[in-house]
Amino acid sequence: MTVLVAPIVMIGMFWVVPTGLALLDGPRPPGWDALRRAWPYLAAPGALSLWLPRSTGAAALAAVYALATLALALQAPARLFLTRSPRPREAAVLTALAAPSVAGVALVAERAGHPLFGFELDILALTVPHFHFAGFAAALVAGLVCRASDGPAARCAALSVPAGTLLVLAGYFVDDWAELAGAVVLTAGMAAVAVLTLRERRELAADPLTRALLAVSALVLVVTMLLALSWALGEATGLPHLSLTWTAATHGLGNALGFAVCGLLARRRLRAAELPAHPTTTPPPVHPRTEIPA
Repeated sequence: MTVLVAPIVMIGMFWVVPTGLALLDGPRPPGWDALRRAWPYLAAPGALSLWLPRSTGAAALAAVYALATLALALQAPARLFLTRSPRPREAAVLTALAAPSVAGVALVAERAGHPLFGFELDILALTVPHFHFAGFAAALVAGLVCRASDGPAARCAALSVPAGTLLVLAGYFVDDWAELAGAVVLTAGMAAVAVLTLRERRELAADPLTRALLAVSALVLVVTMLLALSWALGEATGLPHLSLTWTAATHGLGNALGFAVCGLLARRRLRAAELPAHPTTTPPPVHPRTEIPA
């Protein structure tokens, strides 16, 4: 499973988080820009720890990244203080800022080889990509679709995705039925995100590549969330379902590459298209011709 999970986590560490942060607008608390610029360097020790045997040294490297995720989580209350906004979009953004810290803590425990709160090491290993993609990327995209559309579906997505993420996390500590409830809420929110993404494709995307990226992101999201819902239902009821490894290989890989990477690439292109084009040189002023009388 390490060969599968480690590259996915590295994509989340090095590309998804800094790219997502660059797409956010609104007030930036002190330290925001410095943290975003330093993020790849802070992620490097955590990425290295993924390829080392479980040990104190690997845990120490993972702790560097965990501290970075905790610093990012502290940006959430700072942003809330600046915005003082109860809007659904802000709830999704604040959830995105906090989610990587769960991944960071789980990474330290898993690399140290110590179960955390009774969770086995395999579960901790999968928690790391889960809270980079189903946590950070999903909540961030739910907030971004509210920027493009503030209708009921967008508000539902912006509230359901954070609520579902938190319910799934709570289900870890309660039972499989609680986790299934979280999966249902999260799937409903992500279905709204998929619908709104297709609307963005139709209304905002002008070039074929951006339209294709948005389409892949939306359609893959529907498939991967149905796979996650099937797994949660099977765990709760005992019905036949994919194993944990196959769920990671299908739901996890599709969610990471198909939904998150394609979706963020498309939104980065949309954001670039919104920026006004500034001419590099200013043309000289044109003066009316003065006629000299004969």
